[in-house]
Order: sequence, then structure tokens, then C-alpha cells
Amino acid sequence: MKTIYIKLIFLCICIFMISCIHEKTISDKERKEYIVEVKTNEGILNIELEVYLIGVVAGEMPVDFEIEALKAQVVASRTFVLSRNLSVDNTTNSQVYLDNDTLLQQWGNQYNNYLAKIQQAIDETSYEVMMYDGQYVSALFFSCSNGQTVNSEDCFTEEVSYLQSVDSHWDEKLDPNYIQTKTFSKNELATLFHETLNDISITAYTDSGYVKSVIVNDTTYTGREIREILSLASSCFSIKLTSDGYVFTTYGSGHGVGMSQYGAQGMALEGYSYEDILKHYYQNIEIKSIDS
Repeated sequence: MKTIYIKLIFLCICIFMISCIHEKTISDKERKEYIVEVKTNEGILNIELEVYLIGVVAGEMPVDFEIEALKAQVVASRTFVLSRNLSVDNTTNSQVYLDNDTLLQQWGNQYNNYLAKIQQAIDETSYEVMMYDGQYVSALFFSCSNGQTVNSEDCFTEEVSYLQSVDSHWDEKLDPNYIQTKTFSKNELATLFHETLNDISITAYTDSGYVKSVIVNDTTYTGREIREILSLASSCFSIKLTSDGYVFTTYGSGHGVGMSQYGAQGMALEGYSYEDILKHYYQNIEIKSIDS
């Protein structure tokens, strides 16, 4: 009788293991359907989602950041590409993607260590995304704020409830390039604005301290437009006329909407988890697995 019980238990274990293997096989097949189409100068690459994330995180965030900051970046990047139907380019217009050859060249003898760290961040957030009202969020992110992030409508005109201004006081202390300056002569500005420059001045700011509008002669531009025309680091800037020309001093880097990467690093250094980081920068979102 004891022998029969042992055989029954062994049979049950075998059935359970076969079931688990079968479920895993089905899950793996489902996951392989997440193929990212990446447009590059050389053509179109088709890359499995979780493999694609290695090159994206390497291209978008310093690898020496804390693991929780990297995990937040993974979830944001995964959500970003899914919200765009798995079709992106490899520039800052979408997300910067670095292929393996580039990583080998950039990382040198740190390649294995850096790759393992990014892979850990991917594995520990496996297939997790941010959702709002049943939809993938528009997971915008940028390098460094001026101490606050920007309301979406103050940068992109459309108000998005989960992309509203929040505190990000960590940025100034952590970003070595927090303050940058660029100087333009009147002739240089005249070329860029396609008219003789008589006056340029800031006329309004957003509540979070970014430039809302600038008047150039008789034409009004948004702060974002000025940033793009002059290739400034940020739309949080001041203008000062000196003997050398017009000096633009910027604070932070990037458009300012969504997650600040240096803010994520600051939160991680203080012991916050990647879930804490994401829920701080994207309000009232849910973090879910796309396989659930």
C-alpha cells in the first residue's frame, strides 16, 4: 500500500511539472509576439521587447544609477513603446536605442557588469507596464528638471491628468550639468529667427517656473519653441544681454514632462522603490503585467 501511495504522489508531481512547463511554453510563445519595430538610418530592426529594453535603458539612463532608478526607467520605456504600438525610431524623438556592438565599444571591460545590471532591472520588472483608465500611459521622461516637473499642457498643449507638475528637488544637487549657458550674437539670433533682432524678452512663466512665452520683436513664441530653435538644454531659462551677446542660462535638461531621471536617481538613493518613483512622477497610475 505504501508503494502505491508513493507512486501516486510521484505521478501527481510529474503531472504538475508537465503542466508548469506547458504553461511556461504558452507564456513564452505569447511573449515572443511583442516585437518592437525600430526605424534606424540603416533600415528597420525587429527586436523582441525585453531584448530591446537593454539597448534603450543603456541609451537613456546612466548605468551607474541605482538599480531602483533603472527599474523605473525599464517600466517607463516598456510602457512608452507599447503605447506607440511597438513602432519607434532610435532617436530622442522616441527612445535612444544602442545596439550590442555600440555597447561593447562604449562599455569596454565593464560590458559584462553593466549588461548584468540592466538585465537585472529588466528581469525584476518583467513585462510590467503603467496603465491609466485601462490604457498604457504616455510614459514621457527626461533628464533633469528645474526642481519641479511641468504640466503636460504647459509643454504640449494637451492636458493629461497623470502628467502634472510634481516636486523633483533632487535634480539640482545630482546633475553635474544642471546649469548651462549659451551665448548668441544679434546676427546669430537674426539668422535663427529669420529677421533682424531688435528685442527678445520673456513675457510669462508657467507655475513650475519654466518659460511660457517669449517675444521676439513683435512675434510671440512659446518657451518650448525657443528651446527648439536655439537648441537649449531646457525651457527653464533666463536671458541676459552682455557685451558678448545674449546669454541664455538654462536650468535642468529636457522637456520637463513626466519622470525626471535625476529625480528617479535621487529617490532611489533615499531608499524609494521603482514603484514609488513611478507613482510619484505619474499620478494615479497602476503598475500591471501585460501577461496578466
